Amino acid sequence: MFDLPIREIVIFAFVVMVYLAAAIVGILQLLAGGEKYRRFLSPLVLVAVGLEAAILVLRAIEIQAIPLTGLFESVILLTIVFGLLYVFFSIAIRQVWFGSVMVWVILALILMAGTVAKPASPSHEVAATPWAIAHGITMILGGASIMFATASAILYLLGSYKLKHKKVLQVLGKVPNIEKLEQMNLLGLKACFILLTFGLASGIVMAAANSTTLGIPAHAWLADAKIVLVMVVWALLGTILALRHVIALKGKQVAYVTLLVFFLIMFAIVGTTVFCGTKHNFSSSGLRNTQLSGYVQI
Repeated sequence: MFDLPIREIVIFAFVVMVYLAAAIVGILQLLAGGEKYRRFLSPLVLVAVGLEAAILVLRAIEIQAIPLTGLFESVILLTIVFGLLYVFFSIAIRQVWFGSVMVWVILALILMAGTVAKPASPSHEVAATPWAIAHGITMILGGASIMFATASAILYLLGSYKLKHKKVLQVLGKVPNIEKLEQMNLLGLKACFILLTFGLASGIVMAAANSTTLGIPAHAWLADAKIVLVMVVWALLGTILALRHVIALKGKQVAYVTLLVFFLIMFAIVGTTVFCGTKHNFSSSGLRNTQLSGYVQI
């Protein structure tokens, strides 16, 4: 993170502080047991989203292109999408636990973004192709969908636990009813599966059509740790959604699987870059390093 230009460090620090403030407000509204602090959450999230957008604008000006080729920019855009998704759903879902859990998830992701923050880098020519753009958009929307499903799953498990231990008053009016949470969880999983299907398909076509330009054989690209893990997630989602119609999985089982899928996707986004040395990078410097590292002999 400290490799970033000073203005980006300052803006990103403000983003973290605003999301942290939103998380604290979320805790305060839970302690208050009502909507006393709820009106502050959406404005705080919108302020943070605006600051994140400013980071992307600064990077776009610097590289004279859409800055969506690096991991840091992708995570920033993911939190922007999820933040706007939260503001939209909070209009209809007013229970205090919903807002709190959603902002906690966003805060966790923005902190992850700080671990992979790097200066802007010009994009490779492949990043401007229609397949690459379709791949990027669908994967980011898929990430936002699983974040929504995860927040719903956490609330579902929380509500189930409280009801099982006869603590109805602790969830009454604070958490959407169990049936709605189960529907929201499934909606997020289905949206994620559909978007990952399009994302993987467009990525495979892009890799195959541009293997020469990328300097990476298509089979080597598909064997990358990030791609393999996303394929595993896609297969797991498909299996769970199919099994629901065969053996009628319980909502709690689906919720636990949702948490597993969320962990795997977050590891695919951030962990593979930090620990596995993924080559899935569309910046010009990232692809050049990939070629020099041994995928292609130059």
